[in-house]
Amino acid sequence: MADKQSELKQAIKRALANKNLGKALGRFADAYLPARAKAWQGKDFFLVREEIRRAKQKTVDCLEELAEKFVASATSRGAHVFQAKDALSACQYILNLARDKGVDLVIKSKSMASEEIHLNKYLEKAGIAVTETDLGEWIIQLCGQRPSHMVMPAIHLTRQEVAEIFSREVKESLESDIPRLVKVAREQLRQKFLGAQMGVSGANVAVAETGTIFLMTNEGNARLLTTLPPIHVAIVGLEKLVERLPDAVPILEALPRCATGQQLTSYLTMITGPTKVETPEGETRLKELHIVLLDNGRRKLAADPEFNDSLRCIRCASCLNVCPVFQLLGGHVFGHIYTGGIGTILTAFFGSGQEAEDLQALCLGCQRCKEYCPAGIDIPQMILELRKRYHGGRLLPPGQRIFMEKVMPNRKLFHILLKTASRVQKPFTGGQPLIRHLPLYLKGLTEGRSLPALAQKSLRDSLGDAEEFCAGPAGQPVHHRVGFFAGCLVDFVYPEIGRAVLETLVYLGCTPVFPPGQNCCGFPAEHAGLQEAAVELARQNIKAFADANVSFVVTACPTCAVSLKKSYPKLFADDLAWLQKARELADKVVDYASFILRRLGEKDAQPACLSGEPVTYHDSCHLKRSLGVFREPRGLLQKLGAEIKEMTWPDRCCGFGGSYSIQFPELSTPILEQKINDIMSTEAKTVVTDCPGCVLQISGGLDYRNMPLRVKHTAQIVAESLKCKK
Repeated sequence: MADKQSELKQAIKRALANKNLGKALGRFADAYLPARAKAWQGKDFFLVREEIRRAKQKTVDCLEELAEKFVASATSRGAHVFQAKDALSACQYILNLARDKGVDLVIKSKSMASEEIHLNKYLEKAGIAVTETDLGEWIIQLCGQRPSHMVMPAIHLTRQEVAEIFSREVKESLESDIPRLVKVAREQLRQKFLGAQMGVSGANVAVAETGTIFLMTNEGNARLLTTLPPIHVAIVGLEKLVERLPDAVPILEALPRCATGQQLTSYLTMITGPTKVETPEGETRLKELHIVLLDNGRRKLAADPEFNDSLRCIRCASCLNVCPVFQLLGGHVFGHIYTGGIGTILTAFFGSGQEAEDLQALCLGCQRCKEYCPAGIDIPQMILELRKRYHGGRLLPPGQRIFMEKVMPNRKLFHILLKTASRVQKPFTGGQPLIRHLPLYLKGLTEGRSLPALAQKSLRDSLGDAEEFCAGPAGQPVHHRVGFFAGCLVDFVYPEIGRAVLETLVYLGCTPVFPPGQNCCGFPAEHAGLQEAAVELARQNIKAFADANVSFVVTACPTCAVSLKKSYPKLFADDLAWLQKARELADKVVDYASFILRRLGEKDAQPACLSGEPVTYHDSCHLKRSLGVFREPRGLLQKLGAEIKEMTWPDRCCGFGGSYSIQFPELSTPILEQKINDIMSTEAKTVVTDCPGCVLQISGGLDYRNMPLRVKHTAQIVAESLKCKK
């Protein structure tokens, strides 16, 4: 296990050192979102996504029925359909067909299914030549690599590198002139098209009702290889099935827009049965059409309720295009055959759980992929389930695992250790609230950012053990008992954020209640795959707030809110008694900004102290993407008189990811760098966010770079404003 982790770290190091890779991926990532937004103008993305979801859900729910219907429809129209249970049977069928027909040259269009079954190697080992005809795939084939992206296989290569590859192939020194390189490719490949006896393609959609397969391409190579050779073999994964022709329409609308930011592709080919062709001798005959309907783990995936939504994937790769980790590493590190987050899931079922082990660890959990997926697939949730099911925390360093499993659920021991650490840290703080340097093996924790020191006195210690420690101002009625879930960072690192929350609750006439029995929300344990530890922490928190008898539970940490609202009911799905308690707690939980904005009403005019102060707002990943909250914090800040200067990408992840920034500081740091560049472009003097983890990451990054900007939690801005008003 240690060797595998070391190999992963070395692969990450090599990728980050590859400046060409970083530039190529970075340029595409910066251009992708504006191009995509433009391509979707005039179309309702959410409506199309729902149409895809409905059509593909029918595929998941009725896979066997649609497969049988497709086989019957395609066969009745003259196609030969072979149902391949695995990669080996698919390759054997195609090899046997080639041998029977005397094929010595196969040409291929881009097909991830053929990559999945390693068809090229299988045929070449048997003495049959194979040539890729998609420009990107041909480049990859010439340099002996595998695709680094599901749509743009050679995205990681610069044109200078492509010129070198082509120069070796044609034995001529070529300049990195794109039109010239394309001309060379056309000249080289045209002879292959004319000489091949078999063409192999994939399919973007397969319609059960008619037996039709759809091919979408930009280069026209797929149309040539399905036309010129006498035999066409299409490798079609079972997940490409839809019931009717109209079900294909939303997929065809979404694919180019989400894949490359185009409104449509250059070629859309629909093939229903073999076509008639005229031989040089003037005879008319039917081309042979063979369709390999590929299982290779898809039926197993369809039968798994936790993962079968991944079969809705239309292979647009938009999840890769917006993934901050993929943009740094590319698919040769963050991928096996299928790349990125969705590739992790597919690898676990089409390949093996062992191959997916390293991949799942690379997911930052920012949830951006889910937001942009045209099929509405919750990839981060599936990766979490993958960790729980297949890994169970095995990939964690032993010390970290013991801490999460044994120490954190023991609230008293956990808090004693934190108090001890607050005293032991003094040699590293120099009397400052920040730790800028750590020695030896801890050095990586302060690479690219400073760390906040643990508070000398935690929030809970400053409040004492009383359940109710404050009430509204004298003579003001108490409308609600409001529980406050602090979370570890607010409780032990940023108690000032906790005090700001309490002050504003009191101002609104609420009775804040801090149940001393509350513990860590369990998010770190759950996301490490440590299910038992997460369940125990959930029980402690559910009981603490049930005993407190509160009407609402407010938290200043979006990650904690996600745990309490969404994770706890899932943790107790098989325990009806605790499930009911978890749901009761979930119904009471609300994020800080939404709760305060809802209750301010006409109570406050804009206080002069914030009037026109320029601030920029950073959307935390969990607040925006998991809870759907992004207007409320801005509305609250504007109500208090702040002028919001928006970043170009205010919801770009800061790279914190909890323990991710500790496990992969080499990835967290460049993601943070991008965030800081966004912040500095606004020329605001204050950065506001609703997540204490983002406060830690961004403030540490700014301090490390000697940039004197304030980083404040929204609660602190609100509390400052109310004090100013007084």
